[in-house]
Amino acid sequence: MISSAMLTGIWRYRGFINGSLKREFQSKYRNSLLGAAWTVLNPLAMIVVYTVIFAQVMHSRLQGVDSTFAYSIYLCAGVLTWGLFAEITGRSQSVFIENANLIKKLQFPRICLPIIVVLNALVNFAIIFGLFTVFLVASGNFPGWIFAALLPVLLITILFAVGLGMILGVLNVFFRDVGQFFTILLQFWFWFTPIVYSPTILPPGVRDMLKWNPMAAVVMACQDILVYGRMPDWSSLMPVTVLGILCCILGMRLFRKRAGEMVDEL
Repeated sequence: MISSAMLTGIWRYRGFINGSLKREFQSKYRNSLLGAAWTVLNPLAMIVVYTVIFAQVMHSRLQGVDSTFAYSIYLCAGVLTWGLFAEITGRSQSVFIENANLIKKLQFPRICLPIIVVLNALVNFAIIFGLFTVFLVASGNFPGWIFAALLPVLLITILFAVGLGMILGVLNVFFRDVGQFFTILLQFWFWFTPIVYSPTILPPGVRDMLKWNPMAAVVMACQDILVYGRMPDWSSLMPVTVLGILCCILGMRLFRKRAGEMVDEL
């Protein structure tokens, strides 16, 4: 997917990547009293709102979950995983357009821009997920050694998000409606993923449709680990893994084929 020449270029411009990552993080919170705390407060506010609105109805519908507190962990598992996916894809679909001036003025491997997006998303995710892990330990809800199973699940999430984001990013340069459509699609996609609710509350016909939602398998795997302390159904993650690999291959082919034309379109 990535040629040796491309890897060499990425390594040669690692200083540019690190500098851009630092500048983006600093500029995001410059002149902000709370600084990086906003990284935590935004998803926390979402979790609190959903807990207040849905807890009394939903927690009794979750198998093996009989408290509002456990429902909050269920929500966190879904919201944080979805947030990582949504940030990578959402930022990737506009990364070339947002950096049009940089692309036109400087000579550097264009692949550095999606890498910066992914690294920035991982930094934000590490901050909030690290605090969530501390919360699990302090509250006595840490799932133990099975927590390590989150790593391959998150890697699958990143793989799928990077591949899809690369495709969207290239297409959005030539067809600006792609970005607008995907922003709307993400809102529907969120509610079609069992983050706020349990799949068991859905009618059988709708529940069967979740098999076609690649993010449903990922989110449910994280919920299995963090809420129920059990291994996810690895076979359910095979389709999204294959889809992620295919998206990465297609995304890189589109990027290599259209990289030269993007400058003119920007």
